[in-house]
Amino acid sequence: LEQLGHLGSDQIDFVRKDIAGLSSDTPIVVFSHIPLFAMYPKWGWGTNDAVQVLSMLRRFSSVTCLNGHVHQLFTKTEGNITFHSAAPTCYPFPKPGHGPGPIPQVLPAGRLKDALGIRTVNYRQGSHALAVKDEKLT
Repeated sequence: LEQLGHLGSDQIDFVRKDIAGLSSDTPIVVFSHIPLFAMYPKWGWGTNDAVQVLSMLRRFSSVTCLNGHVHQLFTKTEGNITFHSAAPTCYPFPKPGHGPGPIPQVLPAGRLKDALGIRTVNYRQGSHALAVKDEKLT
């Protein structure tokens, strides 16, 4: 079993202070290595105290959380919070629950580039949605 991510009181207090004076229509973008929701706790794909930060962010109309750690594409929306992850730039992991754990997958010869990529996320003033673009590595 993998250990879940942990923010700790210092990081949670930092977020609390950082957003304290912001109006609820301010778009918020959060970067984390490990997902801030329980994507697959058995493999350590979640953060055990993230609910404290997410509850502080619920008052904002648009929150985007970008994370790595899971080496695959996904997008998930919970209310006003959207979570995005990207394809890996090094090696893929199996999908949650498939395979023995979060270990690098062996792919057929010539197929590695199909599993790797870069996700670009852009924000434009006045737009309610982020522009998300996925590219395979060539």
